[in-house]
Formats: sequence, C-alpha cells, structure tokens
Amino acid sequence: MGRYDERTRDALAASFERDGFVVLREHFPRALMLAWREAFEPLLAPHVAENANGNRGPWRYYVTLPFEGLFADPSIVCDEDVVGIVERVAGRDPVMCQLATDTPMLGSTHQDWHRDTPPLFDDAPETPSFQLAVNFPLVDVDDENGPLETTRGTHRLSRDEAMAELEAGRIAAERIPMKLGDVMIRDVRGLYRGTPNFTGTPRPMVVIGYSRAWYFRPEVHIDVPRDVLAGLPPRAARLLRFNPQVEKTARIFDENYRQFAY
Repeated sequence: MGRYDERTRDALAASFERDGFVVLREHFPRALMLAWREAFEPLLAPHVAENANGNRGPWRYYVTLPFEGLFADPSIVCDEDVVGIVERVAGRDPVMCQLATDTPMLGSTHQDWHRDTPPLFDDAPETPSFQLAVNFPLVDVDDENGPLETTRGTHRLSRDEAMAELEAGRIAAERIPMKLGDVMIRDVRGLYRGTPNFTGTPRPMVVIGYSRAWYFRPEVHIDVPRDVLAGLPPRAARLLRFNPQVEKTARIFDENYRQFAY
C-alpha cells in the first residue's frame, strides 16, 4: 500500500517537477539499510584492493550490485511510493535500468559539476523527465562524509544555462544530508556533484535507475538471474523486462561505466 496516499504522491511529484528532486525522509527501514551495508562491504573491498586511486575519481568507487538476495528485494526496488512518484513524473510503466553504488572514501575530492545524461535533443528546450535516479545511503550522511551537492530547477535548463546561473550566484548549491532510510528521487539532468569524504568510513550511496520504457542507455543495465526473476511479484518483474537474463549474476563487475560531464 505504501506510506502515502494518492494526494500526497501528487504533491511530492509536483515538488519534483519544480525542483528536480524530492527527498522521502525515514522511508526505508533502518534495520534493512544496515543489512544492505553489511552485504555491500565485501563487494567494495576488491575494488579498493585493485585500485587504491578509485575508479570514479580519487578514492571514489562505482560498484555495481548483483541483483540477488537483499539487493533484489521487491520492497525496495518496487516500493509503491517511489514507483508511484516515478510514474507521475516519468510516465507510466517505467523500466528499472541500473543498480549500483557511489562510495567516496578518505582522500576523495569534489567532482566537477555535471549531469548524468545529455538532453534528448541538442537543438530543443529541455523535455519532461525521462530518466530518474533513486538514491539512498547505507550510512548517515552529513557535511563530513560526502553529501551530494545539488541545485534546484536545473533539470529544466541546458547544462550551459545551469552552469552560468550557478556561477553567477542566481542558483544556489545545496548539500543534502541524509539519514539511513532517507530516499532521494532526482532527475538525472539536474546539475550536481559529489563532495569529499573527510572521515575514515566509506559512504556508500545506492542508485537505482528508472526510465521511460522507450529510453535505453547501453552503458547501464542489470543482469537478472532467471531464478530471481521467477520469484519476483509481477510488477517488480515487469520493471526489469528489458534487462538481460542470466543463469547467475557476477559478484564483482568490471566497472567500465563512467560519469561524463554532460
């Protein structure tokens, strides 16, 4: 049933349309997020051992999550409220296209301001939303351990316009503190950046990508084990309909996905 009624979801979608993101506070169970963190730690370790400089900038790691066990929990990937908001702003019957994490560690730096995808059309105004990122941390996030820094309303501007407004001080940079259980839904065209983690504890941030059914980015996908897919409820399974099916998913992925300065 979800936590929110239809009117509340409508209001959250309206806030999203204005700002380009919305935060649902204390949305996922804290105990479940702690379990995700425990399951994530052995997936991060090999990447750190292999590349001490990080694979997404200094001491920052992009780590794909295997779609199995906790990471295939339909109560998370098909949360009624999250999907309800996604459908309101990015169209009915969306697809899930990404399951991964971003983790800055001690020694990480500011990322460049960027967007996660280019516009659909270079020679036309920005379109309605077509791809969203759902982010939730596996630790409490404050000013010390690398909060996401973002801007409001830049999903409706070109990157050049957004950068000009930010540099002129007409748009403010805003850091978003988050607690375990908080969930952020954002338009991937919103201008944002990662910030440094000044602590000795990694700060993993999960990203689940949802997009309109017709939008495909070949650099991101989810390998879905057939036995896991067979055990999902119908709505969750439908979200994954365009992803490749495999007999067994990898535990450690070759992280060739990179963010570009769109």
